Amino acid sequence: MAAPEAEVREVLEQLATLRQQQQDGRRSPHKPLLVLLALSRLAAGGSSELPWDVAEQELADLLEEFGPPSRTGRAQSAAYPFTRLRSDGVWTLDRDVPMDKVGPLRAGVTGRFEASLEAALRSRPGLVDDVARGLVEAHLPATVAPDVLVAVGLDPELLHGGTSEPVAKRQRSSSWPAQVLEAWDRQCAFCGFDGQVGGVPVGLEAAHIRWFTVDGPDELDNGLALCSLHHKLFDRGVLGLDDDLTLALGPRPAAVAVWSRDGHEPDHSEAGVGDPPRRARQPADGSH
Repeated sequence: MAAPEAEVREVLEQLATLRQQQQDGRRSPHKPLLVLLALSRLAAGGSSELPWDVAEQELADLLEEFGPPSRTGRAQSAAYPFTRLRSDGVWTLDRDVPMDKVGPLRAGVTGRFEASLEAALRSRPGLVDDVARGLVEAHLPATVAPDVLVAVGLDPELLHGGTSEPVAKRQRSSSWPAQVLEAWDRQCAFCGFDGQVGGVPVGLEAAHIRWFTVDGPDELDNGLALCSLHHKLFDRGVLGLDDDLTLALGPRPAAVAVWSRDGHEPDHSEAGVGDPPRRARQPADGSH
């Protein structure tokens, strides 16, 4: 029997509003990534069961790829959400282990969704997709969400569907994107791309410096005009800005090709290696 609408809304609310640690506005997607991984297993095999020996590798890979840079070891990074998600009432372990401890997890511990939650997810076709969509929309920018879904084994096309009543969430400003593009003279702050068709910017987007999903405000001081390529690189942490607005390659060890400011010669340097970073241009009104 399908879950009633009230139960569906409760499931969506539970999993879209996970408690997360934040420090200085930095994102902490550890719990959402674990939930997405468990949703993928539920969709593929009918059970959310996730043994630690699998999570230690797969969850660690996801955190390394999509989480903020960290000096914490891979296994320890994965152990944080694997043990702490229990406090949200949506996750259980098949034996009691201390929070954050890797050693006890290696004794064959398995995690899974809380029983009533898993039953609700199984009872209604499409609910797993709705929950996954709500999670990535609540915790990740649109530039990164499809990549995360592919990485966990879910279909990125689910972002374009959905019929369930959405979870109440903070409303974005409808005028902010246009204001940011105008402030930056409709040009990418990194490469100067200014493509337009009939006076309308094409391939140019308003990017939050501090992600909207971690309470970044819809204010001009929190916005950059970026071409779609540099927007994605910026949100993935490959590119960034120093305090003096110097363009810097991020800490991720991935090779990227970035067009130079003169628009001619690509820089194929590896992150952290190569020519000195360039200074991003200022918005047209001189603010930043």
